[in-house]
Amino acid sequence: MRVIPIASESLGVRSLATFVEASGLKILIDPGVALGPERYGLPPAKVELETLQHMRRKLQGYARRADVVTVSHYHYDHHTPFFEGLYESSSEEYAREIYGGKLLFVKHPRENINFSQRGRAWAFLKSAEPIAKKIEFADGRTFDLGGVRLEFSPAVPHGSEGSKLGFVVMVLVDDGSKSVVHASDTQLLNRKAIEWIIAKNPDLLITGGPPTYLGPRASGAWETGIKNLNEVIRETDAEIVLDHHIVRDKRYAEFFGGLEKKPKTFAGYLNVEDRPLEAYRRELHKIEKGEKVGLPFSL
Repeated sequence: MRVIPIASESLGVRSLATFVEASGLKILIDPGVALGPERYGLPPAKVELETLQHMRRKLQGYARRADVVTVSHYHYDHHTPFFEGLYESSSEEYAREIYGGKLLFVKHPRENINFSQRGRAWAFLKSAEPIAKKIEFADGRTFDLGGVRLEFSPAVPHGSEGSKLGFVVMVLVDDGSKSVVHASDTQLLNRKAIEWIIAKNPDLLITGGPPTYLGPRASGAWETGIKNLNEVIRETDAEIVLDHHIVRDKRYAEFFGGLEKKPKTFAGYLNVEDRPLEAYRRELHKIEKGEKVGLPFSL
């Protein structure tokens, strides 16, 4: 099995897009890249916009190779919509290349879903159905694809129990020799997700951390995230790849230091430098104005 992280906050964009090749089956998980429209009261810096375009091309390249595409939920950093957006990976032509001719496994568009995602799901499926090979609603279901097992969790909260952000589905890919769980936006904050991950006992866990960058709005997320991920570390022998929301916080290395097993970011897994651009958007705008500002990464 080959696991290739495609895009994430440590690579400069909002995403958790991942490519898995198992027994010849090529699977693209959560095919979306986006930018935060506003951070610190600022729009994306020029280097963020350039990185977004680079990651769109990278995602497009992997999509061309994929047989299967999975969508955990309908936020724009996890699926590519069929419209021209501002900072999303969108446009109908681009989206058609992502999904055309593919077998799609997607979060149920009507069950365990909040109002905004229900509307996005309807728009997405209306455009995807004519071009996809087949679409399956994946929540809580298992599929055998030529000896590769795709097992999807029941819908779990997007973050803490009772989250207004809705629900997501996790996916286990198992080819008989190795298994990987992609836990998407569970944020390590709800029991249902943690218990499902532990029960699956994967060799590799790819997950987004808690949104500690939100400050008071994410009260307790730091402590809960560390507690829950340490439980996963103790109960499984999984290698941990941790990225997404937590890397929007400049203190993410400190969060990693509170864990009983050090995880890797997407960048670390690929053996390249972390470039958490959004977390340093203030500094990036100053650099654009000609100010001399130090950064912990290269531009």
